[in-house]
Amino acid sequence: MPVNNLDFSNQVSTWVAKTEKRMEAVMRASVQELVSRCQARIPVDTGFARASIQASLSDMPQIVPDSRPQPGGSYAPTNAVPVVIAQMKLGDTIHIGWTASYVIYLEYGHSQQAPSGFVRVSALEWPQIVSEMSQTAEARAAGGP
Repeated sequence: MPVNNLDFSNQVSTWVAKTEKRMEAVMRASVQELVSRCQARIPVDTGFARASIQASLSDMPQIVPDSRPQPGGSYAPTNAVPVVIAQMKLGDTIHIGWTASYVIYLEYGHSQQAPSGFVRVSALEWPQIVSEMSQTAEARAAGGP
């Protein structure tokens, strides 16, 4: 049976488009999982440090000097980080940072507090996170959950 080049070309184009969409889905899910793991490892008193998370596709968020929680304050992260993650395209670099003035002490510790390493520990899990998200995408593509 002769191969219809136009039909074959359309099939390849469709396959490439689906593959790119799956790759973007894995990328976004992996970044979101990394952020979730970082956030879960931040020691919480008022939630100010967790709420200071920022994301950008252009520049690293900067620590805001002297930014501290107000006495009796309660804080929660905004939905801005997932919005930036959703805007990512393949090849983009996302910059994620926490702007509370004391996050460096939470990460690395100081004389009266052990380090939590919330970023460093989570970053070490990156290969595992990507693998897990890839397996989830493969299962969905094959008609799984």
